[in-house]
Amino acid sequence: MTWKFTSAVAGVALLASAGGAAAEGELNIYNWGNYTNPDLIKKFEEAHGVKVTVTDYDSNSTALTKVKAGGHGFDIVVPSANYVPIFVKEGLLLEARPDQMSNFKNVDPKWVDVPWDPGRHYTVPWQWGTTGVAVNTEAYKGDVNTSAIFMNPPEELVGKVNVVPEMADVLALAIMYEGGRPCTEDKALLKKVRDSLMAAKPKWMSMDYGMTDKMSNGDVMASVNWNGSTFRVRANNPTVVYGYPKEGYPIWMDSVAILKDANNVENAKLFMNFIMEPENAALISAFARYANGISGSEAFMPEEMKTAPEIVVPAEFKAAGTFLPTCPKAAQDLYTAIWTELRK
Repeated sequence: MTWKFTSAVAGVALLASAGGAAAEGELNIYNWGNYTNPDLIKKFEEAHGVKVTVTDYDSNSTALTKVKAGGHGFDIVVPSANYVPIFVKEGLLLEARPDQMSNFKNVDPKWVDVPWDPGRHYTVPWQWGTTGVAVNTEAYKGDVNTSAIFMNPPEELVGKVNVVPEMADVLALAIMYEGGRPCTEDKALLKKVRDSLMAAKPKWMSMDYGMTDKMSNGDVMASVNWNGSTFRVRANNPTVVYGYPKEGYPIWMDSVAILKDANNVENAKLFMNFIMEPENAALISAFARYANGISGSEAFMPEEMKTAPEIVVPAEFKAAGTFLPTCPKAAQDLYTAIWTELRK
């Protein structure tokens, strides 16, 4: 389910916590669909007297293409770690210096000096998680901890599998399934990946985004999916489980950044500082069911998130996780060619 909403503020704006001055006006956020807690937005609006509009997208490439085209009217975007350097290189992000904001002290130290944004001059953590497979055990009772669920679907799942349209995640899973590593430029291996994906595609049901409702309702029986989305599915349908592909699976972080051509920079900075407050970061996680990267937010989290199998990676599968890097252009071009053919 994707959504778009606009809500107006009633009452008098309070003093801005980041800058000490009253805020006003608008803020336009461009984020992944079904990923932003309306209660978080309402709280921000009421605290700062800012009218917020949230517009959704379904993939990093969609967001990048839209922002590069210009004329979008967005102030904030939320790219994954492997896309942040691309946004920076293209000159699309403002060096907002969140590391100098009052709430930056709350960022978990392990998420401060990150490869995609050393010292956090451009971005602040939104949420992080893994990409694996979600399977309805009413349809399939075999091993779910494998990318064979979509790369070579078992008979019980043929015609019932979805693959989310996120190139980096899907290609990473496919490459690791075939024995490679993310960002490989091995053309022989990539031909094998391409051939395997093309052979698997006729056995899929769809390549769609937003599986929370469809898997909850039993319309889709298996999908390449993100851990938080699967957590939300399981809350509605306990027969759905999350699998960590033993061949390898991506770990990712999405981060909030301000666009260089933003019209509402000061309000965007207020929002950055706002989400680094532990109680507010917990609101983000409580809605979408992912970890967030802000120390102290755990105290405000729903109790069930502390032990959820989609959040707490089983010990036997921890080593299989790989944080997706930003691939060189040569590798990106090879992957784009495979993806373009797969999406035809």
